[in-house]
Amino acid sequence: MRTTEIVVVDAPASAVFPFVADLDRYPTWMPLVHAASPAGDGAEPAWDVEIRARVGPFARSKRLRMQRTESVGDRLAVFERAEIDGRDHAAWTLRVELEPVRGDPETTNVTMHLAYDGSLWTGGVLARVLDDQIRRGRDGLAAAVADASERS
Repeated sequence: MRTTEIVVVDAPASAVFPFVADLDRYPTWMPLVHAASPAGDGAEPAWDVEIRARVGPFARSKRLRMQRTESVGDRLAVFERAEIDGRDHAAWTLRVELEPVRGDPETTNVTMHLAYDGSLWTGGVLARVLDDQIRRGRDGLAAAVADASERS
């Protein structure tokens, strides 16, 4: 499964980047991320993440250890699944790209690419639920950044 979502945020990249570069902050704006806490067990920043989505009265959840494998200024953050249990796991990769909107450095295009190579979240209803959760995260990110801007 591969999906890409784009949101335009009325804030400079420097104000948006802290919300996308640190997985601790995702539960505040991304409904798919139920919980995230620093793993603190390696040289690179890593988090224990629980993703969860509801389908009617049922919930499907998955725990992942995600590591930030790339970070470039206020422009790019890449997270990849990096379990340390020695077993093979389906790959999860999140790539977040920030770019000022042409002619307006106070507005940022945020492009999020999510890739998943497993079978738990693919096909039929679960794929649609996952896509919906990610789309809702677009609005959540814009609202979280706006709220933080209003408070400062």
